Amino acid sequence: MSQEALIADRIRRGQGPDPAAVADVAIADVARLGERGVEMARTLLASEVLGLGPLEAFLTDPDVTDVLVNGDGSVWLDRGCGGVERAELVLAPSAARRLAVRLAGLAGRRLDESQAWVDGLLPNGLRLHAILPPLVDGGAHVSLRVPRAGGVGLSGLRERGMFDAVVEELLRALVRARCSFVVSGGTGCGKTTLLAAMLAEVPVVERIVVVEDVRELAVSHPHVVRLQGRGPNVEGQGGVGLVDLVRQALRMRPDRLVVGEVRGAEVREMLAALNTGHEGGCGTLHANAPADVPRRFDALGALAGMPRDAVQTQLSSAVQAVVHVDRGARGRRVAAVSVIRWTGAEVTCDLALDAESGTRGPGWARLTTLTGGPV
Repeated sequence: MSQEALIADRIRRGQGPDPAAVADVAIADVARLGERGVEMARTLLASEVLGLGPLEAFLTDPDVTDVLVNGDGSVWLDRGCGGVERAELVLAPSAARRLAVRLAGLAGRRLDESQAWVDGLLPNGLRLHAILPPLVDGGAHVSLRVPRAGGVGLSGLRERGMFDAVVEELLRALVRARCSFVVSGGTGCGKTTLLAAMLAEVPVVERIVVVEDVRELAVSHPHVVRLQGRGPNVEGQGGVGLVDLVRQALRMRPDRLVVGEVRGAEVREMLAALNTGHEGGCGTLHANAPADVPRRFDALGALAGMPRDAVQTQLSSAVQAVVHVDRGARGRRVAAVSVIRWTGAEVTCDLALDAESGTRGPGWARLTTLTGGPV
């Protein structure tokens, strides 16, 4: 019986593949392969059954942040600057579907005609999204987000060129002063990486409670409690969203409440929490520019049934600063630090520091007041 047939037979008998099973299957062929051949077979089988299969080689590149498979089988890589680039590998439609279904299983999720998309976390920390036809054109689409390295810290990001020493100390001062802030920016620009680095600056005596839809934040801190959402089952039951998790987090005595990505009705609970004594709360937010942040909160508040006046009033006292990041030819960088200001009629976002040029804006005086003095 071939190695593939042995693995398939184990699955039919309800014995899911694991490292020991893969080793047993490889050893079963020792007479034909020899010891060296067994080791090679074990490595290949582990990649095909437990790992990323043909995509695994791309993860040896430390610069790769995303691996993407399109419906035509093409594979694309994101290395953080210059946009995505096409790899030489092309997957057949059947191979792409098998890979998507298998990875969904490793993430503890189901992917088939009755549940045609999945968003989950693989055992090695990779974030998986996969979706099947006919919801997408061609074959299966697979998106893999490489986990952020924990323990980098602000000094590590400065060494990588994300900001200079002035911005580093300013970010550290925001955390030290327990300012509530959001990290804004586009997709893949480093929002989560920066937020994790800032949270590493939280004093060790404080308790951080993190709420995420899918776990991404790798926080180097001794006291981190993580809450993660859960999708509904095939009957549409049992789903747990961020709204419920934020409510639960508030009952867990957080010193710092963190919403990994504010993107829906959970904004109502977050704003309420930050207005009731939970200082130092933070999260990430998709926005094209700092000036767009108040409008993004308006839009998210509408999803929660909040009138714009209520959103604006709560935002004015809930969030104090905005750290905006973007990506360009030089990679992911902090572009600006701004402060939230209430005009008497609405919330605005005033530039405090243009991180690229070092120019101080009208919000600088307010920022120095928030951080307790000159940086």
